[in-house]
Amino acid sequence: MVDRNIRSLLLGLGFDCKDGHVRITRGVNFRLYGGSKDTHALMQEKAIKFNEQLKERGKTLDEISRVEFKDIAQNIGLTIPPHN
Repeated sequence: MVDRNIRSLLLGLGFDCKDGHVRITRGVNFRLYGGSKDTHALMQEKAIKFNEQLKERGKTLDEISRVEFKDIAQNIGLTIPPHN
């Protein structure tokens, strides 16, 4: 049985904020925290592009495979660290 309260989401963390401003963005499939103004804007852009790719494929984040995740990430310019 699958717990419908648990779902996948993209998590973006920015650590380069020096202006003291707390930036938080919540959206469909993603949560973004922190970062400078520029870093946070870049995270927003990538999260939106990721969602656009999901929509084009007719899938949700919960429905894609690890290979599809990596393919989308590569298509939008994200770097995925190697997984053991």
